[in-house]
Amino acid sequence: MRYTITGGAGFIGSHLAKALVSKGHSVDVIDNLSTGSMSNLDDIKNKISFHKTDILDADSLEGIIQNTDGIFHHAALTSVPESFTRQQEYENVNVNGTENIFKIAKKLHVKVVFASSSSVYGDTKTIPTKESHKLDPINPYGITKLNAEQLATKYLQFFDVVGLRYYNVYGDTMPGAGVISKFYYCIQNNMPLEIDGDGKQLRDFVYIDDVVNATISSMEKNTGSCFINVGSGVATSILELANLFLKYSGSASKIIFKQQDKGNVMTSQADILFAKQLLGWKPQTTLEDWIKNLYKS
Repeated sequence: MRYTITGGAGFIGSHLAKALVSKGHSVDVIDNLSTGSMSNLDDIKNKISFHKTDILDADSLEGIIQNTDGIFHHAALTSVPESFTRQQEYENVNVNGTENIFKIAKKLHVKVVFASSSSVYGDTKTIPTKESHKLDPINPYGITKLNAEQLATKYLQFFDVVGLRYYNVYGDTMPGAGVISKFYYCIQNNMPLEIDGDGKQLRDFVYIDDVVNATISSMEKNTGSCFINVGSGVATSILELANLFLKYSGSASKIIFKQQDKGNVMTSQADILFAKQLLGWKPQTTLEDWIKNLYKS
């Protein structure tokens, strides 16, 4: 099969590209390299077709995406704090760029699996959260992801479209802005671990290989059009996360608490029953095991 990945030089997209290549598929990667990096694709650079293109350039996209069996749409702007100061840019890329992909899929009649986010739920009081939960994002990033989902519902009569509501994805080559990357960096450099607020915020951390498996299954399975939670199903507080790093690293780093950033939710945990039933999928790697393996001598 031949697949197209937008945002294929980014964290999730590059891992997805490697997995598809390992399965023997042909892969076209589209990325403008504004946040993605070619170094993420070093292992497979001679086995893919790479196109440095912006998803807002509809004409270029249409010229590239012609003979494809499916589109994995992962190009997006993803920083919650940044989304407050660049709201129009986030709307353009995450919504208008997504519509460019949907328009091409409509012409080609091919399935689209796209990256949505648990941010569409907002600060949920009910956890674990089902896909049917009220959607009420509390930051501009989450709003753009909800707008993209609403766009998807307008196109599903023309092709199958699956929106994957990713939770907190971690693993090799993850962006440095995430809390796991920050804690790892601080411990490596004997710096204190900074926690926003009181550390009681709950997050659902899901390993990149598990995310990739769910993403590929969403394309390969006869899913119809739907939205699917992709998380571990386990809630971990930020303070618990910090203590796991300290436990397995043996670090003497201190924990310090600072003011909570705006726009961050307090509770986030996926109900993954739908993914298990529809995709025959379940996470294989736990957060604690991954951290433990980081520090094995």
